[in-house]
Amino acid sequence: MPSAFTPWESAKERFDASTHSEQMTRTGSVVQESAVLAGVYLEGQGKSVSPLDELTALAEAAKVQTVGRIIQRRRKPETATYIGKGKLAELNELVQSSDADLVIFDNDLAPSQTKNLEQELKVKVIDRTELILDIFASRAKTKEARLAVELAQLEYSLPRLKRMWTHLERQGVGGVGLRGPGEKQLEVDRRLAQKRIQDLKSELNEIHNRKRREVAARRKSRTVSLVGYTNAGKSTLLNRLTDSDVFVKDLLFATLDTRTRRWHLPNWGPVLLSDTVGFIRDLPHHLVASFRATLEEAAQADLLLHVADASSPDVHQQIESAYSVLNELGIREKDTLLVLNKTDALETADELNVLLEKYPNAVAVSAENGKGIDRLTEAVSGMLSKEFLDITVELPVSEGRIAAMLAKEGEVLSKHYTDESVSIHCRIPQHILGKLQLEKNAVIHGLPPKDAKQW
Repeated sequence: MPSAFTPWESAKERFDASTHSEQMTRTGSVVQESAVLAGVYLEGQGKSVSPLDELTALAEAAKVQTVGRIIQRRRKPETATYIGKGKLAELNELVQSSDADLVIFDNDLAPSQTKNLEQELKVKVIDRTELILDIFASRAKTKEARLAVELAQLEYSLPRLKRMWTHLERQGVGGVGLRGPGEKQLEVDRRLAQKRIQDLKSELNEIHNRKRREVAARRKSRTVSLVGYTNAGKSTLLNRLTDSDVFVKDLLFATLDTRTRRWHLPNWGPVLLSDTVGFIRDLPHHLVASFRATLEEAAQADLLLHVADASSPDVHQQIESAYSVLNELGIREKDTLLVLNKTDALETADELNVLLEKYPNAVAVSAENGKGIDRLTEAVSGMLSKEFLDITVELPVSEGRIAAMLAKEGEVLSKHYTDESVSIHCRIPQHILGKLQLEKNAVIHGLPPKDAKQW
């Protein structure tokens, strides 16, 4: 793509893209372009040693080559261009000398700021949100994911439609019937975009309701959901725990779709383990809202495994960012076990000890080589056991139906037979206790006194 850039070319691309599910961004795809990265950090922001490292990884995920980086720290952003005038001139020189195709800001820019920056730099300018949306668009494979991305992109683009047709002349200065084609076209665009947004929300709402019913139908099975920062190793851990072969790649947002597999917990039994879309710092709220159906597994799970990359220098900020998204989803209060993954990538044991001092209830594992997996399964079994009962049920040998129910609803630990009866030691969910107590041929042992009931 040539470095010369005109606002109306961007505008035309943006509108055309907003009406097609496979090409929806303002800029089209940023694939195979070169970019200068810019970050403006206010007080309390960009605390890491290299604050642009994550944006660099996002650019790599979008197949963009980084040819320069620039950082400015300010008390407040410049109103017109977000970045200060001196740094803007420095950024302009860097863009020209590197022959970059675009500039990517590690900030959320207002439409007017994007316009002013493009006029000054003479190249395309996108912000952090637009880059993430582009990555999601390139990774969306299922219908649900494509619809969710399109909705998020349209909601992002709608406030930016105003300058799409500013290159068209007006036929008059005002008055009824005297408005020029630019303003008329803007109204048409906005109306079409709003109609498409409503259609997408309606379709996604149907998917969300269907997903909710599907998840609810599995309530007889215990469910565990993997959540956490993107590229923390959730998919690798899913493969390790369930002997699966789901797609794994060392890349941000390698997958956007939920995958559910059966996980047999030693000394427990089968549970359903789900892998969800990864989180990231300042995840665009449009995406969080659009991916409600994808995140339904986490919302309905009995236990969350919060997977964090122990080898990342920004692990603390990543953990907090994931908790922030969980708060936004309204599922922060669920039972959660922190899993410190990628311990094999740590250089010294002291690094892990420091993390465990800060997070004493966490479990350290390596999904890559399997170290710590036994401790993880024990911890998960223990947390799930809080809702289960360890009991012994005596039955006539002829009561195969009740024995089958115990095996289906819970986990049979052992059986002892006599000539006429069988004693089944099992672990069952509390919610089926009432059903079991209605069986007149079942004698239950091991319940707390207030729950004990024999027939």
